[in-house]
Amino acid sequence: MKPVRRNIRRHFGLTAKQVAVRSRRPWYFQWAIAALFVAVGYLVAYWQLTGGENVVAKLRQATLENQSLQTKFIQVEQQLKIEQASQTNLNEELKLVHDENIKLKEDLLFYKNMVRQKP
Repeated sequence: MKPVRRNIRRHFGLTAKQVAVRSRRPWYFQWAIAALFVAVGYLVAYWQLTGGENVVAKLRQATLENQSLQTKFIQVEQQLKIEQASQTNLNEELKLVHDENIKLKEDLLFYKNMVRQKP
């Protein structure tokens, strides 16, 4: 009975050898998983870059839209310049008419005073 106890103590007691159990995958599984992650990363980056469409077609469309917006901008800018020029002309004419109106009122007042003083 003593030899059985010794065997049990040797394997399960305080003096038993400590063993670490590690579960490791084989190297080819690790390489396969790494290759899978690289492929998925590449596909996601390609999908993000292209957006599911052809990049050249998007660039052409953006260029055409840019040109149309540029022509609209030039037209609006020219229209604004024309309106500003007409506004300055109107302001000058308004000043002239206002000055003429003031002069006519002064003349009218002068003639009214002359008519009142005559009798």
